[in-house]
Amino acid sequence: MSTNAPKINVVWLKRDLRLEDNEAIFKAIASGERTLLLYAFEKMLIEDKHYSERHWNFIKESIIDLNQRLEPYNSKVFTVEADIISAINQLMELYTIRDIYSHQETGILVTYNRDKSFKRFCKNNLISWHETINNGVQRGLKDREKWTKMCNAYFETEPLSFSPSENQLLNIQEIDVLEELLTIPSLETPKDTLFQKGGRTMGTKYLDSFLNKRYVNYMTHISKPELARTGCSRISPYIAWGNLSIREVYRKAFFLKKTAHNKKALEAFMSRLRWQAHFIQKFEMEHTMQQESVNKGFQKLKKEISKHYQIVWETGQTGYPLIDACMRCLNETGYLNFRMRALVVSFFTHNLWQPWQAASQHLSQMFLDFEPGIHFPQLQMQAGETGTNMLRIYNPIKNSLEHDPDALFIKKWVPELRDLDIPFAHEPYLMTEMEQQFYGFHLGKDYPYPIVDMNETRKRATDILWNLRKNKKVKEESLRILKKHTLRGAKFTN
Repeated sequence: MSTNAPKINVVWLKRDLRLEDNEAIFKAIASGERTLLLYAFEKMLIEDKHYSERHWNFIKESIIDLNQRLEPYNSKVFTVEADIISAINQLMELYTIRDIYSHQETGILVTYNRDKSFKRFCKNNLISWHETINNGVQRGLKDREKWTKMCNAYFETEPLSFSPSENQLLNIQEIDVLEELLTIPSLETPKDTLFQKGGRTMGTKYLDSFLNKRYVNYMTHISKPELARTGCSRISPYIAWGNLSIREVYRKAFFLKKTAHNKKALEAFMSRLRWQAHFIQKFEMEHTMQQESVNKGFQKLKKEISKHYQIVWETGQTGYPLIDACMRCLNETGYLNFRMRALVVSFFTHNLWQPWQAASQHLSQMFLDFEPGIHFPQLQMQAGETGTNMLRIYNPIKNSLEHDPDALFIKKWVPELRDLDIPFAHEPYLMTEMEQQFYGFHLGKDYPYPIVDMNETRKRATDILWNLRKNKKVKEESLRILKKHTLRGAKFTN
């Protein structure tokens, strides 16, 4: 690099694929230096088993949307296939880089290790790496004593604008030159999928349609597998990948509440936004949760792994219609409402008696809104391995009858059951041989028998987990967790 090379800032985009309310971009622009926006498709992440093609396609769609928003500034995101250190090294062939901006990522183990390596790289190259707070999550906390106050302050602050000065962003012609240095990925994505499309433009449409009309059904539809698809906001992928910030969503809901027809529905929605930050903060402070039970007393719990159980669960062939409908729907669309997510994890960990770690990668690959800070704490909570939460073992039949009474969701995703009367669509294993002949339907051939006895497996799981909660180590860990993560005297501002 020549000593006369022009100086630039680099904004390293990760899970913050937006221009507005992006503190990393805001600070880079505020410095007055010319700025390059960079996204790196890194091999170590592409190969990680928590990610899948649906995630990379969502990211590509988000970058395309960013580039369209950058057209008035004659700029675009410099998008490369390379690890971040290689990308910066190549940039330093043409530019002097003294400052790099990104948000603090509460990610998985490979991103944690990558960031440690990148920090050393920056130090060795006299680069200042500025990491900014993301969605109110704080780094380095030992407990939650001051967290609520800091989180409230974050949510009450006006979202940041995007207003670069003329020619402050590297222009398209300059970026075209840079593209000669590295491998540039194709941003083309499939058009005929059932997945939500990435990008802030689409995320804003979902949010606006929710706040303009759909929110009124939020409380009544949130637990229903079919109705939740429109009754819930459906913005979780846009928050997970940073097309929208939690703060701007929260504040839009906050100001709407003053004139809203259903204030309780909006308050419930806003409360879940705040709890999202709470769970990510928990993961930030307990990074071992990716692989181990947060309550170390439960690490002695051993479960016999069954690949057969895991495969039939993953593919929706368990013989329990609502479980199978949920898994097939998730595999095809990337979405399930929260209660159904809890149901399928409960069935896997309690009825099939499989370790939650064995469900982690499949679910993270399937969830379009995979967010590590939500994923791992929720897995452990539903598996009953925190020691601090109520043990919940969901009954798939009870939930089926209560939340899909007409079996519309079941028949949509398990077409083998489409021609059965409603009671048998919920419980096909109750059919007699004569009834099976009448419907032209054969258990074990057209649809599997239940893979396990629900009542027996529920009792076994309940007995083992409740007895384990009496263990000295479990109790000690429960107290440690409560001391570290309880929001004492907390009151979120609404």
